[in-house]
Amino acid sequence: MEAAMAVNLATTRMSSKGQVVIPEALRHQLGLATGAQFLVLGHGDTVMLKVIHAPSEDEFRAAQKRLQQKAKAAGRKPSDVAKVIAEVRGRK
Repeated sequence: MEAAMAVNLATTRMSSKGQVVIPEALRHQLGLATGAQFLVLGHGDTVMLKVIHAPSEDEFRAAQKRLQQKAKAAGRKPSDVAKVIAEVRGRK
């Protein structure tokens, strides 16, 4: 069973430029540094920020390997990549 996560509440305001400050205590607790990137989700009167982490090199290589296996199973070859890119760009 997953341990319960602590929820911390704070208030903030949006600036005239649409900027919102994440309170310092939350930034420290979540390990957020300057340049952190977020996915922003909006639904009704709710705005949610989800931190986006770049994959580690090992995670990237594992994903690359899975994709290569799927491409091979689908009969795709490395030479097909340029053709597919050209087709997609031609539709734009």
